[in-house]
Amino acid sequence: MLGLGWICWALVVSVQGERVVASFNDGWSFQLGEVPEPARYEPVKVPHDWSVAFPFSTNGTGGCTAFLPGGVGWYEKRFELPPAFRGRRVRIDFDGVYNNAEVWLNGKKVGERPYGYIPFSFDLTPFLNQAGENTMVVKADRSAYMDCRWYPGSGIYREVQWVAHEEVYVEQYGLFVTTVSNERVRVETTLVNDSSQAVALDVEIDLQEADGRSAAFQVSSVSLAAGERKQVVAFLSLPQASVWSPETPYLYRAEVSVQQELNCVDRVATLFGVRDLQYDPARGFFLNGERTVLKGVCLHHEGGAVGAAVPDDVWERRLRYLKEMGANAIRTAHNPPSRAFLDLCDRMGFLVQDEAFDEWFNPKDKKYNFNQRVTDERSIGYSEQFGAWAERDVKAMVLRDRNHPSIIMWSIGNEIEWTYPRYGNATGYWNKPRVANYYWDLPPHDLATRKEIFEATAPGEHVLAETADALAQWIKEVDDSRVVTANVVMPSVSYFSGYIDALDIVGYSYRTVLNEWGGEHYPDKLIVGTENWPQWNEWRGVLENEHIAGLFIWTGIDYLGESRSWPKRSTESGLMSTAGFRKPAYWFFKSLWNDEPMVRLNTQRLIDSNYKRVNGEIVENPDNPRDKKWWWPHLKRHWNYDQHEPIYVEVHSNCEEVELFVNERSLGCRVPMESEDRMVRWSVPFAAGALKAVGRNDGQVVTEEVLKTAGEPVGIQLSPDRRVVEADGVSVVHVEAQLIDAAGNAVRHVDQMVS
Repeated sequence: MLGLGWICWALVVSVQGERVVASFNDGWSFQLGEVPEPARYEPVKVPHDWSVAFPFSTNGTGGCTAFLPGGVGWYEKRFELPPAFRGRRVRIDFDGVYNNAEVWLNGKKVGERPYGYIPFSFDLTPFLNQAGENTMVVKADRSAYMDCRWYPGSGIYREVQWVAHEEVYVEQYGLFVTTVSNERVRVETTLVNDSSQAVALDVEIDLQEADGRSAAFQVSSVSLAAGERKQVVAFLSLPQASVWSPETPYLYRAEVSVQQELNCVDRVATLFGVRDLQYDPARGFFLNGERTVLKGVCLHHEGGAVGAAVPDDVWERRLRYLKEMGANAIRTAHNPPSRAFLDLCDRMGFLVQDEAFDEWFNPKDKKYNFNQRVTDERSIGYSEQFGAWAERDVKAMVLRDRNHPSIIMWSIGNEIEWTYPRYGNATGYWNKPRVANYYWDLPPHDLATRKEIFEATAPGEHVLAETADALAQWIKEVDDSRVVTANVVMPSVSYFSGYIDALDIVGYSYRTVLNEWGGEHYPDKLIVGTENWPQWNEWRGVLENEHIAGLFIWTGIDYLGESRSWPKRSTESGLMSTAGFRKPAYWFFKSLWNDEPMVRLNTQRLIDSNYKRVNGEIVENPDNPRDKKWWWPHLKRHWNYDQHEPIYVEVHSNCEEVELFVNERSLGCRVPMESEDRMVRWSVPFAAGALKAVGRNDGQVVTEEVLKTAGEPVGIQLSPDRRVVEADGVSVVHVEAQLIDAAGNAVRHVDQMVS
């Protein structure tokens, strides 16, 4: 048995020149209820997810959101203005409040934001008491407790900060750095003059190396009339720049100082990376001139037991394991992530597809995830707000995130065609009787028939292609340095409907069967697998087709929600568990994506496996075939069975040859590259002792792994992932607990309560 615990122990004030940026996470109180009562507030620290603190239950919950409750939450914070904030413009930044946030200050409504995954800000200046106490109240409304197809969390679940600056300042997200070439960058600074007087300014730009040394410096002079907003653009050279890549995630710092009469009136800074992105429809994705295949995973935003308010250290451990596996890319399914998550991707070297929405005008069914047009008051989602908020929300995502070098593409939506019936009708896959399998077969109708059926079906109130075009254009208005994609689930119709015309890159959702077809019929669009099964066939589809830029496995990590039946609370398609334990699929993809020699042993009773022994060979059992989609067999990591019982042994390895031993007796060699699915297998009569796999390259042993028969558990081995942790209220140490026997062997065949 293996267990995991979290130990959490608080954060941040930073001052940038004349601007003050400070954490606003402390000092909050919280209560649940339709109407707040002053006496019921209890202290909390944000980020805070109230739903995950409740027990799992079927009462007033749904499987889509992990059988955890919603409700209406109220946050209150009483504070006085610090001296550095008085007499200045004050803004508050929420990185995410789920859901339907409303904010009041001193009894007056400041604003609202329905979409729970999007950052938003308000100018507090007109509402503040310069002297004395201020009271802020934030309402988060998740009365629709099945408002998402996965677990979203509830409340102020991301960071909050506030900012004080003068009337002449750099606009929020107004510093934008882009790479012109690997030795030249463009710096765009948006200045605002909210004073009643014209001003003359000097804008100093300092590009700094990672160690703080200045790498380039430039000064521009500009004048602003009263009330004017103006962009200042400068080009700076960085000779022999260190480029950003997954292998070398080098970060520069751009600092902009705004000087008025030799006084600094504002100073802002951002990290950025120098990198060149190129997309070739015939040859794939190129980073800094080198073809780079995307070895990606899809990730939801929550962190398992900690819910949606995920400490940075939890994400760091998860991402570190994915990096060790060989992954170099992440798709943020199906919503914008936190700023802190993207900061980690920048530092650790991940390529990111930043996704905006799971639904547009038409709702998806959250309750059963099947009939995509069914909804009720319990499952009202973003589609209700899309028309009024989509432009503001997608631009907010891009403006906040556009300086992150990790982001290489924007996604405007996930599998949107499901909610537009004319798309599915035109494919022909769901005709009665069925003549083709959607997952494994080419479209049953020819192009002319698909077009005829599509045109004969009323488009409905909203035309998908027109919405896609609007979303793509809104993104380009604030960032034209990256491409736009979407997770397209019916490309055989979307190519000609106008939907894909709005995209720079086509994202295929479980459409590996169309890899060659898409390249042949629509060669002007690069394809990337934006959602793929964790199977060899999916990766082979990338290796065999140069016009496929890579893939994103569903999913890198198990996630809460999207469950159809109690008591199952999570979806287990991940390469890792919600606790961050690495599953067999993880090690299989490590054997495909990481060149460091490795072997990984897995065992299972042959009778429980998907295989049987026929004439001395291990073949798939047609009566119990292996799943070819999301689910992997429940393979074990132990060597404890009944004596002489037939045991199925599966080894994942990137070595040229693998030899298996039981108690030092060889059971022969296998070659992974000669296996149809790149795994090697044996059927072994169990004998207590040791099972060993040896990996060889060029005839030399380069790695091995041993599973030993364990005795009864007599102790627990605790393994922390760090020895020193900051007592700051936010840092985390993960402690793995492993049962061991008297000889110190891991006991993995026993599930035992520990007290």
